[in-house]
Amino acid sequence: MPDRTSSGAAVFAGTAPGPDPERGPALNLPRVLGHNSLREQVSHALRAALIAGELRPGVVYSAPVLAAGFGVSATPVREAMLDLAKEGLVEVVRNKGFRVTELSEADLDQFTEIRALIEVPVVTGLARSAALADLQALRPAARAIVSAAKARDLIGYVEADQAFHLALLGLSGNPHLVEVVSDLRNRSRLYGLPSLADAGVLAASAEEHVALVDALVARDAETVESLMKTHLTHVRSIWAGRE
Repeated sequence: MPDRTSSGAAVFAGTAPGPDPERGPALNLPRVLGHNSLREQVSHALRAALIAGELRPGVVYSAPVLAAGFGVSATPVREAMLDLAKEGLVEVVRNKGFRVTELSEADLDQFTEIRALIEVPVVTGLARSAALADLQALRPAARAIVSAAKARDLIGYVEADQAFHLALLGLSGNPHLVEVVSDLRNRSRLYGLPSLADAGVLAASAEEHVALVDALVARDAETVESLMKTHLTHVRSIWAGRE
């Protein structure tokens, strides 16, 4: 994984500086295009960077330096970070920037336990109740996860994964359920993704999403349930860097 700095001062182009014992690892952020709300785009990218481990707990990141990485002004970054602070994902460090909130392993285990209680039965039920056309429409999103994994685009991977699962849960017709799961997913940490990508196995793991769509379209509720359980096990094992 690329080196990062504790002030968030990443080298986004060219050669990165050597290690600094007083700094954390450097950031690898995507450029943000101005097609939609910059604040919204930056918020999505920052959440994905936090989940993928590009933003690390205990490290202070300044809005101007993050903005340089995104290729935007500091204002939408500052606004986006304040949004994340309201959600409890980061905390404001006066006159310095923002620090990612620390989470314990027990916290992350509990988040995943709640997700399993919600997602496994809901998605299994969709194998029986969702319209076939709606299930088929999920294929491009599932393939986007695989494409991001093959490209080693970890932030893109997390964003595509989030979009797929929330769209899938949205087929339940319960927006409150989707909101709860979205919050839990935003608090997840998948620090094992870089090592999986480096080992060339992240794409194979990402194929779980394609297999899930296949099982849903086939109305194979038993396989859907098994795949969802496996998927959530990976969230707290290989994708979290525990294995």
